[in-house]
Amino acid sequence: MGDGTTTTPGGRPTIVDVASAAGVSRQTVSNVLNRPDRVAPDTLERVQREIDRLGFTPHVSAQQLRRKRAWAYGFEVNPSGHRRMGHILDEFLVELTVSAPSHTSHLVAFAPDPDDVVAGYRQTLASGLVDGFVLADTRQSDPRPPWLIEHEVPFVSFGRVWDLPELTRWVDVDGHAGVRTAVHHLVDAGYRQVGFLGWPAGSPVGDDRRRGWSDALAELGLDAAAPAAASVQDIDEATDSAEQLLGRLGPDAAIVCASDLLALGALRAVRNHGLRPGADVGVVGFDDTDVAAAMSLTSVHQPVADAARIAWDMLVDPDRHPGPVLLEPTLTIRASSLRGD
Repeated sequence: MGDGTTTTPGGRPTIVDVASAAGVSRQTVSNVLNRPDRVAPDTLERVQREIDRLGFTPHVSAQQLRRKRAWAYGFEVNPSGHRRMGHILDEFLVELTVSAPSHTSHLVAFAPDPDDVVAGYRQTLASGLVDGFVLADTRQSDPRPPWLIEHEVPFVSFGRVWDLPELTRWVDVDGHAGVRTAVHHLVDAGYRQVGFLGWPAGSPVGDDRRRGWSDALAELGLDAAAPAAASVQDIDEATDSAEQLLGRLGPDAAIVCASDLLALGALRAVRNHGLRPGADVGVVGFDDTDVAAAMSLTSVHQPVADAARIAWDMLVDPDRHPGPVLLEPTLTIRASSLRGD
Protein backbone atom coordinates (compact mmCIF):
# COMPACT_ATOMS: atom_id res chain seq x y z
CA MET A 1 0.00 0.00 0.00
CA GLY A 2 1.15 3.54 -0.66
CA ASP A 3 1.12 4.50 3.04
CA GLY A 4 3.56 1.75 3.94
CA THR A 5 0.90 -0.59 5.33
CA THR A 6 1.38 -4.21 4.35
CA THR A 7 -1.04 -7.10 4.20
CA THR A 8 -0.82 -10.85 4.05
CA PRO A 9 0.13 -12.42 0.71
CA GLY A 10 -3.54 -13.16 0.00
CA GLY A 11 -4.34 -9.48 0.38
CA ARG A 12 -6.51 -9.81 3.50
CA PRO A 13 -5.53 -7.32 6.24
CA THR A 14 -4.50 -8.88 9.54
CA ILE A 15 -4.62 -7.67 13.11
CA VAL A 16 -0.89 -7.00 12.79
CA ASP A 17 -1.54 -4.71 9.82
CA VAL A 18 -4.10 -2.75 11.83
CA ALA A 19 -1.75 -2.45 14.81
CA SER A 20 1.08 -1.21 12.60
CA ALA A 21 -1.11 1.32 10.78
CA ALA A 22 -2.53 2.68 14.04
CA GLY A 23 0.79 2.65 15.89
CA VAL A 24 -0.45 0.43 18.69
CA SER A 25 0.13 -3.11 19.92
CA ARG A 26 -1.69 -6.18 18.66
CA GLN A 27 -3.29 -6.53 22.10
CA THR A 28 -4.71 -3.01 21.84
CA VAL A 29 -6.38 -3.92 18.55
CA SER A 30 -7.77 -7.06 20.19
CA ASN A 31 -9.14 -4.92 23.03
CA VAL A 32 -10.78 -2.55 20.55
CA LEU A 33 -12.54 -5.52 18.98
CA ASN A 34 -13.46 -7.39 22.15
CA ARG A 35 -13.21 -5.02 25.12
CA PRO A 36 -13.48 -1.43 23.84
CA ASP A 37 -14.19 -0.22 27.39
CA ARG A 38 -10.52 -0.88 28.17
CA VAL A 39 -9.24 1.47 25.45
CA ALA A 40 -8.78 5.24 25.71
CA PRO A 41 -11.29 7.11 23.51
CA ASP A 42 -8.69 8.70 21.21
CA THR A 43 -6.92 5.36 20.74
CA LEU A 44 -10.24 3.60 20.16
CA GLU A 45 -11.13 6.12 17.48
CA ARG A 46 -7.71 5.85 15.79
CA VAL A 47 -7.73 2.05 15.72
CA GLN A 48 -11.33 1.87 14.55
CA ARG A 49 -10.50 4.30 11.75
CA GLU A 50 -7.72 1.99 10.56
CA ILE A 51 -9.95 -1.07 10.87
CA ASP A 52 -12.51 0.60 8.63
CA ARG A 53 -9.91 1.93 6.19
CA LEU A 54 -8.20 -1.43 5.80
CA GLY A 55 -11.46 -3.37 5.72
CA PHE A 56 -10.20 -5.64 8.49
CA THR A 57 -12.44 -8.18 10.18
CA PRO A 58 -11.46 -11.20 12.29
CA HIS A 59 -11.27 -14.21 10.02
CA VAL A 60 -14.35 -16.24 10.85
CA SER A 61 -12.96 -19.45 9.35
CA ALA A 62 -9.75 -19.11 11.36
CA GLN A 63 -11.75 -18.49 14.52
CA GLN A 64 -13.81 -21.60 13.89
CA LEU A 65 -10.64 -23.68 13.44
CA ARG A 66 -9.50 -22.53 16.89
CA ARG A 67 -12.75 -23.41 18.57
CA LYS A 68 -15.73 -25.67 18.17
CA ARG A 69 -18.79 -24.27 16.49
CA ALA A 70 -20.72 -22.16 18.99
CA TRP A 71 -24.18 -23.17 17.76
CA ALA A 72 -25.29 -19.73 18.89
CA TYR A 73 -26.56 -16.72 16.98
CA GLY A 74 -26.65 -13.08 17.96
CA PHE A 75 -29.81 -10.97 18.15
CA GLU A 76 -29.80 -7.20 18.63
CA VAL A 77 -32.37 -6.53 21.34
CA ASN A 78 -32.94 -2.87 20.53
CA PRO A 79 -32.84 -2.50 16.74
CA SER A 80 -35.12 0.55 16.61
CA GLY A 81 -33.06 2.52 19.10
CA HIS A 82 -35.94 3.37 21.44
CA ARG A 83 -35.00 1.04 24.34
CA ARG A 84 -37.94 -1.14 23.38
CA MET A 85 -38.67 -3.31 20.39
CA GLY A 86 -42.43 -3.33 20.11
CA HIS A 87 -44.87 -6.20 20.44
CA ILE A 88 -43.98 -8.15 17.32
CA LEU A 89 -40.22 -8.06 17.86
CA ASP A 90 -40.69 -8.89 21.53
CA GLU A 91 -42.81 -11.87 20.50
CA PHE A 92 -40.31 -12.88 17.84
CA LEU A 93 -37.47 -12.86 20.39
CA VAL A 94 -39.49 -15.07 22.72
CA GLU A 95 -40.36 -17.50 19.92
CA LEU A 96 -36.72 -17.63 18.78
CA THR A 97 -35.70 -18.54 22.31
CA VAL A 98 -38.41 -21.20 22.61
CA SER A 99 -37.52 -22.75 19.25
CA ALA A 100 -33.73 -22.70 19.75
CA PRO A 101 -33.32 -26.05 21.61
CA SER A 102 -35.10 -27.98 18.87
CA HIS A 103 -32.48 -26.62 16.47
CA THR A 104 -29.58 -27.47 18.81
CA SER A 105 -28.82 -23.78 19.11
CA HIS A 106 -29.22 -20.86 21.43
CA LEU A 107 -29.52 -17.11 21.20
CA VAL A 108 -27.04 -14.47 22.35
CA ALA A 109 -28.66 -11.08 22.85
CA PHE A 110 -26.61 -7.90 22.58
CA ALA A 111 -27.30 -4.17 22.77
CA PRO A 112 -26.70 -1.72 19.92
CA ASP A 113 -24.12 1.00 19.65
CA PRO A 114 -26.10 4.22 18.98
CA ASP A 115 -23.16 5.72 17.08
CA ASP A 116 -22.29 2.71 14.90
CA VAL A 117 -25.00 0.41 13.60
CA VAL A 118 -22.67 -2.51 12.88
CA ALA A 119 -20.41 -2.14 15.93
CA GLY A 120 -22.42 -4.59 18.05
CA TYR A 121 -22.28 -7.16 15.26
CA ARG A 122 -18.54 -6.68 14.79
CA GLN A 123 -17.77 -7.01 18.49
CA THR A 124 -20.12 -9.94 19.10
CA LEU A 125 -18.64 -11.82 16.14
CA ALA A 126 -15.10 -11.11 17.28
CA SER A 127 -15.89 -12.47 20.75
CA GLY A 128 -16.30 -15.97 19.29
CA LEU A 129 -19.64 -16.42 21.05
CA VAL A 130 -21.74 -16.69 17.89
CA ASP A 131 -21.70 -18.28 14.46
CA GLY A 132 -23.96 -15.67 12.88
CA PHE A 133 -26.95 -13.43 13.46
CA VAL A 134 -30.70 -13.06 13.26
CA LEU A 135 -31.69 -9.61 12.01
CA ALA A 136 -34.97 -7.84 12.67
CA ASP A 137 -36.48 -4.44 11.96
CA THR A 138 -34.98 -4.25 8.47
CA ARG A 139 -35.40 -0.95 6.65
CA GLN A 140 -34.23 1.02 3.62
CA SER A 141 -30.46 1.67 3.46
CA ASP A 142 -29.86 -0.80 6.29
CA PRO A 143 -26.05 -1.17 6.56
CA ARG A 144 -26.18 -4.49 8.41
CA PRO A 145 -26.94 -6.97 5.57
CA PRO A 146 -24.23 -5.60 3.23
CA TRP A 147 -21.67 -5.70 6.06
CA LEU A 148 -22.57 -9.29 6.95
CA ILE A 149 -22.47 -10.36 3.30
CA GLU A 150 -19.12 -8.64 2.74
CA HIS A 151 -17.62 -10.43 5.74
CA GLU A 152 -19.24 -13.78 4.88
CA VAL A 153 -21.15 -13.99 8.15
CA PRO A 154 -24.19 -16.31 8.21
CA PHE A 155 -27.44 -14.52 8.95
CA VAL A 156 -31.17 -14.60 8.40
CA SER A 157 -33.59 -11.70 8.54
CA PHE A 158 -37.08 -11.44 9.98
CA GLY A 159 -38.34 -9.04 7.35
CA ARG A 160 -37.33 -8.54 3.75
CA VAL A 161 -34.03 -6.88 2.96
CA TRP A 162 -35.66 -4.22 0.82
CA ASP A 163 -32.51 -2.80 -0.76
CA LEU A 164 -31.27 -6.24 -1.85
CA PRO A 165 -34.17 -7.91 -3.70
CA GLU A 166 -31.84 -10.69 -4.86
CA LEU A 167 -31.15 -11.74 -1.26
CA THR A 168 -33.08 -14.82 -0.11
CA ARG A 169 -32.02 -15.08 3.55
CA TRP A 170 -35.29 -13.85 5.00
CA VAL A 171 -38.66 -14.85 6.34
CA ASP A 172 -41.45 -12.29 6.38
CA VAL A 173 -45.18 -11.88 6.81
CA ASP A 174 -47.16 -10.69 3.80
CA GLY A 175 -48.47 -7.32 4.98
CA HIS A 176 -49.99 -6.58 1.59
CA ALA A 177 -52.11 -9.74 1.80
CA GLY A 178 -53.06 -9.03 5.41
CA VAL A 179 -54.45 -5.56 4.68
CA ARG A 180 -56.13 -6.83 1.54
CA THR A 181 -57.93 -9.47 3.63
CA ALA A 182 -58.97 -6.80 6.13
CA VAL A 183 -60.51 -4.62 3.40
CA HIS A 184 -62.46 -7.55 1.96
CA HIS A 185 -63.73 -8.41 5.43
CA LEU A 186 -64.92 -4.85 6.07
CA VAL A 187 -66.76 -4.67 2.77
CA ASP A 188 -68.35 -8.07 3.39
CA ALA A 189 -69.43 -6.80 6.82
CA GLY A 190 -71.41 -4.00 5.17
CA TYR A 191 -69.12 -0.97 5.29
CA ARG A 192 -69.41 0.96 2.04
CA GLN A 193 -66.21 2.97 2.27
CA VAL A 194 -62.82 1.99 3.68
CA GLY A 195 -60.16 4.55 4.53
CA PHE A 196 -56.56 3.86 5.46
CA LEU A 197 -54.46 5.11 8.38
CA GLY A 198 -50.80 4.30 7.79
CA TRP A 199 -47.29 5.54 8.47
CA PRO A 200 -45.64 8.40 6.56
CA ALA A 201 -44.48 7.40 3.08
CA GLY A 202 -41.02 5.89 2.84
CA SER A 203 -41.42 2.95 5.22
CA PRO A 204 -41.19 -0.17 2.99
CA VAL A 205 -43.40 -2.15 5.39
CA GLY A 206 -45.94 0.67 5.64
CA ASP A 207 -45.95 1.31 1.90
CA ASP A 208 -46.51 -2.40 1.25
CA ARG A 209 -49.51 -2.43 3.59
CA ARG A 210 -50.94 0.67 1.94
CA ARG A 211 -50.67 -1.04 -1.45
CA GLY A 212 -52.69 -3.92 -0.01
CA TRP A 213 -55.45 -1.43 0.82
CA SER A 214 -55.47 0.29 -2.58
CA ASP A 215 -55.27 -3.01 -4.49
CA ALA A 216 -58.22 -4.42 -2.52
CA LEU A 217 -60.32 -1.34 -3.31
CA ALA A 218 -59.54 -1.78 -7.00
CA GLU A 219 -60.47 -5.47 -6.87
CA LEU A 220 -63.80 -4.62 -5.26
CA GLY A 221 -64.59 -1.84 -7.70
CA LEU A 222 -64.58 0.80 -4.98
CA ASP A 223 -63.27 4.33 -5.28
CA ALA A 224 -59.51 4.05 -5.73
CA ALA A 225 -59.20 7.60 -4.36
CA ALA A 226 -60.68 6.68 -0.96
CA PRO A 227 -59.24 8.85 1.81
CA ALA A 228 -56.00 7.98 3.56
CA ALA A 229 -54.04 9.60 6.37
CA ALA A 230 -50.64 9.07 7.98
CA SER A 231 -49.22 9.13 11.49
CA VAL A 232 -46.06 8.06 13.26
CA GLN A 233 -46.32 5.40 15.96
CA ASP A 234 -47.82 7.74 18.55
CA ILE A 235 -51.34 7.37 19.86
CA ASP A 236 -52.02 11.11 20.19
CA GLU A 237 -50.88 11.83 16.63
CA ALA A 238 -52.76 8.76 15.42
CA THR A 239 -55.91 10.09 17.09
CA ASP A 240 -55.52 13.47 15.38
CA SER A 241 -54.94 11.86 11.98
CA ALA A 242 -57.90 9.51 12.43
CA GLU A 243 -60.18 12.42 13.35
CA GLN A 244 -59.22 14.19 10.13
CA LEU A 245 -59.83 10.97 8.24
CA LEU A 246 -63.28 10.59 9.78
CA GLY A 247 -64.15 14.05 8.50
CA ARG A 248 -63.46 12.85 4.96
CA LEU A 249 -65.33 9.55 5.23
CA GLY A 250 -69.01 9.20 4.57
CA PRO A 251 -71.55 7.12 6.49
CA ASP A 252 -71.16 3.36 6.81
CA ALA A 253 -67.38 3.75 6.69
CA ALA A 254 -64.44 1.89 8.17
CA ILE A 255 -60.73 2.47 8.73
CA VAL A 256 -58.01 -0.13 8.24
CA CYS A 257 -54.74 0.69 9.99
CA ALA A 258 -51.09 -0.25 9.47
CA SER A 259 -50.63 -1.18 13.15
CA ASP A 260 -52.61 -1.78 16.33
CA LEU A 261 -51.24 1.40 17.87
CA LEU A 262 -52.62 3.45 14.97
CA ALA A 263 -55.89 1.56 15.33
CA LEU A 264 -56.09 2.51 19.02
CA GLY A 265 -55.88 6.13 17.91
CA ALA A 266 -58.68 5.45 15.43
CA LEU A 267 -60.83 3.90 18.18
CA ARG A 268 -60.28 6.97 20.33
CA ALA A 269 -61.19 9.28 17.42
CA VAL A 270 -64.38 7.34 16.74
CA ARG A 271 -65.46 7.71 20.35
CA ASN A 272 -64.46 11.40 20.37
CA HIS A 273 -66.99 11.89 17.57
CA GLY A 274 -69.71 10.24 19.66
CA LEU A 275 -69.67 7.17 17.45
CA ARG A 276 -69.44 3.48 18.30
CA PRO A 277 -66.60 1.30 16.99
CA GLY A 278 -68.08 -1.47 14.91
CA ALA A 279 -71.68 -0.36 14.99
CA ASP A 280 -71.01 3.06 13.43
CA VAL A 281 -67.41 2.93 12.17
CA GLY A 282 -65.40 -0.22 11.55
CA VAL A 283 -61.77 -0.31 12.69
CA VAL A 284 -59.12 -2.93 11.91
CA GLY A 285 -55.52 -2.98 13.19
CA PHE A 286 -52.42 -4.96 12.34
CA ASP A 287 -50.35 -7.22 14.68
CA ASP A 288 -53.10 -8.70 16.89
CA THR A 289 -51.49 -7.54 20.12
CA ASP A 290 -52.75 -8.23 23.63
CA VAL A 291 -54.09 -4.68 23.67
CA ALA A 292 -56.11 -5.43 20.54
CA ALA A 293 -57.73 -8.35 22.32
CA ALA A 294 -58.46 -6.21 25.40
CA MET A 295 -60.03 -3.47 23.25
CA SER A 296 -62.10 -5.89 21.12
CA LEU A 297 -60.14 -4.70 18.08
CA THR A 298 -60.17 -6.75 14.90
CA SER A 299 -56.56 -7.17 13.82
CA VAL A 300 -54.30 -8.92 11.33
CA HIS A 301 -52.44 -11.73 13.10
CA GLN A 302 -48.82 -12.48 12.19
CA PRO A 303 -47.62 -16.12 12.49
CA VAL A 304 -44.55 -15.15 14.52
CA ALA A 305 -43.89 -18.62 15.94
CA ASP A 306 -43.72 -20.02 12.40
CA ALA A 307 -41.37 -17.18 11.39
CA ALA A 308 -39.02 -17.99 14.28
CA ARG A 309 -38.94 -21.70 13.45
CA ILE A 310 -38.25 -21.01 9.77
CA ALA A 311 -35.50 -18.52 10.68
CA TRP A 312 -33.74 -21.24 12.68
CA ASP A 313 -34.17 -23.71 9.79
CA MET A 314 -32.46 -21.27 7.42
CA LEU A 315 -29.57 -20.70 9.82
CA VAL A 316 -28.74 -24.25 10.85
CA ASP A 317 -29.56 -26.00 7.55
CA PRO A 318 -29.39 -23.42 4.75
CA ASP A 319 -29.07 -26.03 2.00
CA ARG A 320 -32.44 -27.57 2.86
CA HIS A 321 -34.07 -24.25 3.75
CA PRO A 322 -32.61 -21.58 1.45
CA GLY A 323 -35.52 -19.12 1.62
CA PRO A 324 -37.05 -16.71 1.10
CA VAL A 325 -40.36 -17.47 2.84
CA LEU A 326 -43.35 -15.13 2.79
CA LEU A 327 -45.96 -16.18 5.34
CA GLU A 328 -49.69 -15.55 5.02
CA PRO A 329 -51.29 -13.69 7.95
CA THR A 330 -54.82 -14.27 9.20
CA LEU A 331 -57.52 -11.95 10.48
CA THR A 332 -58.73 -12.13 14.08
CA ILE A 333 -62.27 -10.73 13.97
CA ARG A 334 -63.65 -8.87 16.99
CA ALA A 335 -66.39 -6.35 17.73
CA SER A 336 -64.64 -3.34 16.16
CA SER A 337 -65.47 -4.58 12.66
CA LEU A 338 -68.92 -6.04 13.25
CA ARG A 339 -71.86 -3.76 12.48
CA GLY A 340 -74.40 -5.64 14.57
CA ASP A 341 -78.07 -4.87 14.30
